[in-house]
Amino acid sequence: MEDEAEIYDGIRAQFPLTFGKQSKAQTSLEAIHNTTRRNTLATVSEKSSSAQNNNGLPSISSSSKAWLNSLRTSKNPNTHVSGDSGPIGITRDVDADDGPRIGPPRPPTELKLNDDSDDNDDDDAMVGPPPPPPRGEGSDDDEDHDGEMIGPPRPPPRSNLDDSDVEEEEYEENRYRIPQSNEIVLKGHTKVVSALAVDHTGSRVLSGSYDYTVRMYDFQGMNSRLQSFRQLEPFEGHQIRNLSWSPSADRFLCVTGSAQAKIYDRDGLTLGEFMKGDMYIRDLKNTKGHISGLTCGEWHPKNKETILTSSEDGSLRIWDVNDFKSQKQVIKPKLARPGRIPVTTCAWDREGKSIVGGMGDGSIQIWNLKPGWGSRPDIHVENSHSDDITALKFSSDGTILLSRSLDGSLKVWDLRQIKKPLKVFDDLPNNYAQTNIAFSPDEQLFLTGTSVEKESQTGGLLCFYDRTKLELVSRVGISTTSVVQCAWHSKLNQIFATSGDKSQGGTHILYDPTLSERGALVCVARAPRKKSVDDFEAKPVIHNPHALPLFRDAPSRKRQREKILKDPLKSHKPELPITGPGFGGRVGVTQGSLLTQYLMKQGGMIKETWMEEDPREAILKYADVAAKDPKFIAPAYSHTQPEPVFAKSDSEEEDK
Repeated sequence: MEDEAEIYDGIRAQFPLTFGKQSKAQTSLEAIHNTTRRNTLATVSEKSSSAQNNNGLPSISSSSKAWLNSLRTSKNPNTHVSGDSGPIGITRDVDADDGPRIGPPRPPTELKLNDDSDDNDDDDAMVGPPPPPPRGEGSDDDEDHDGEMIGPPRPPPRSNLDDSDVEEEEYEENRYRIPQSNEIVLKGHTKVVSALAVDHTGSRVLSGSYDYTVRMYDFQGMNSRLQSFRQLEPFEGHQIRNLSWSPSADRFLCVTGSAQAKIYDRDGLTLGEFMKGDMYIRDLKNTKGHISGLTCGEWHPKNKETILTSSEDGSLRIWDVNDFKSQKQVIKPKLARPGRIPVTTCAWDREGKSIVGGMGDGSIQIWNLKPGWGSRPDIHVENSHSDDITALKFSSDGTILLSRSLDGSLKVWDLRQIKKPLKVFDDLPNNYAQTNIAFSPDEQLFLTGTSVEKESQTGGLLCFYDRTKLELVSRVGISTTSVVQCAWHSKLNQIFATSGDKSQGGTHILYDPTLSERGALVCVARAPRKKSVDDFEAKPVIHNPHALPLFRDAPSRKRQREKILKDPLKSHKPELPITGPGFGGRVGVTQGSLLTQYLMKQGGMIKETWMEEDPREAILKYADVAAKDPKFIAPAYSHTQPEPVFAKSDSEEEDK
C-alpha cells in the first residue's frame, strides 16, 4: 500500500492542483447540532434552581467541578481496570461509561508478575504522584509543599448524600424527557404568528399570521435555510385565526377574520369556501352561514368530511366539506340574557362525540352529540373566566378539560365534577385571542405560552405543568416576543411554538437529537445546494436594430380603423367645447366679436334682461303664437286631441 501511495503522489504531482474534483470533508452531524444548541441560561427550571440553592459545596476551580461531576455520574466508583496500552504497574480508573477518570490515580495495589517478581521489585519506578500520607502525618509538610500536589483536591465530606440528591433531581428533570436542547426558527412572517398546524405524519407545517398570509413548510424538501415552499393569502385584509389538518392530512381548513372559511388541499390549492349568511335575518338558525368574522375552527378528529367553526355572531356551526352552500347544524349557546355574545373558541374531544365552546362572557358550554340533540348544552359553567376564553382542550380520556383565557390564567377542570376547577395557574399574561394549550404525547404534561407585557423584562415563555401533581415543572424561554401557539408532536417528539409582535414573527422548533425523530433533524442536516460554475450563465448582448423606433416598421392599424368606423359612438366626432370668454356663441376677449357690440353694451343699449325677467312670463308670452301656429307636437294630434277644459277659479270661493 505504501508503494501505491508513493506512485499516486508522484503521478499527482505532475498535474495542477485544480485538476480533478475537489472534495471537501462533510460536516459532522454533531457539529451541525452544536450550531442549533440552545443556551442553557434560557431554561428556567424550578427543580434546578432549588438544587443550586441547597448545594452547600464551597467555591472550587473548574477542573475540580469537572472531577466532581464525573464522580457523581459514576455508578461504580471503585472499579479498577489495568490499562493495556499503558506501562505495567499503572492502574486506570474507569467509570461505568468506560471514560478515564480525571485526577491522580489511587494508590497502586500489590501487582507482581508471575515470572520476574523478584527482579522487578527493585527496578520498577513509581509513576505519577506519591501516595497520600496517612492521617495525622505530614501536616507540616503539606503546608511547605503545597505546589507538589497534582490533580484536584479531595471531595468534601458527606459527598455520598449530595450525590444521591443530585441524581434524584436529575432524574426528576429528565423524567419528562422534554426535547429542548436544540432549536431552529422558521421565519418569513412580518407579524406575529397566530395559527399553527402540523400534519399527523410530521412532514408539513402550516403557519398563519397577522400579516394575512399562510406559509407552508415541508421538512422533506427543505434545507438548512428553512424557507417555505408556498405562501397563501386566503382573504385580503383578514388575519389568520386558526389552521387545522384533516384526519387524512390531504386537506386543511383555514379560518380567517372573515365570515367564510376556506378549504385547501395539501399543496395549497383552493378547493372551496363556505357560504356567508344573510346579515339581515335575525334568527341565526335560518341563515346559511356565519354573518360575522370567524374566531376558531377545527376539523373532526375521526370524520374527514366534517368541520366545526365558531364566530363572533354568537353561533357554532357544523359543516360538510362536500357542501359549501349550507351548514349541517347550527348551535346557539345558552345565554344569561337575550342578545348576541361571540363564541371565542371551540374544540372537539378526541373521539369527536362532544363539542366545547368558550363564550365571550367567560362561560364554558359542552354539547354531547347524540340522536335528537339540540342547542341546549349538557354542561354549562358560568363565569369560568373573567375575560374572553382563548383556548379549550380535552384530554384523550375525556375526563380533563383545560381552559386558557385573556385574564392571564389557565384552569384545569374535571368533567365529572366541573363546578369548581381542580387547579388555577395564574401569572400567565395573555394578550392574544389565539393563545392555546397543548398536551405532551403521553399527556403527563401540558404546556402553554405567555405574552410579553409592556414593563416586563422577561420574554415569551413556554410553561410546562405536570398533569397528576398539578404543579409547574419548567419554564423555557422561547423569544423576546410573545408566545402564542404551541404544539408537541407525538411522532416527531418535537415542540413547536409560534411567537412575534407587530414587526416580526416566527415558528420555533425545539428538539433533541437523542430523543427526536425526523422533522427538524432532516432539514438541519441537509445543507443547501452548492453553487458551481455551471450555475452562472453569461448574459449575452443581443443587437437588435429593429427594436429601435428609427428602424421599427410601423404596425398596420387598418383593422383597428375599420372597427372604429363601424362603431357609431367612436366614429362620431364630438363638438369641440367653447373655451375662453365669449358672447352669443362667439369667442372674444371683449365679450363681443365687434367693437360696436362692446360699445353698445357699455352704453346701455344692449341689456341682458334674463337676470331680472320672470321665467314664467317669458314662456307665456309665446303661448298665443304657439296656439295659433303650432309647429312640433300639436299638429300630430290636432284631429284627435280633445279640447282642454280648465277649471275657472271663483274669487269668492278663494276668499272663503
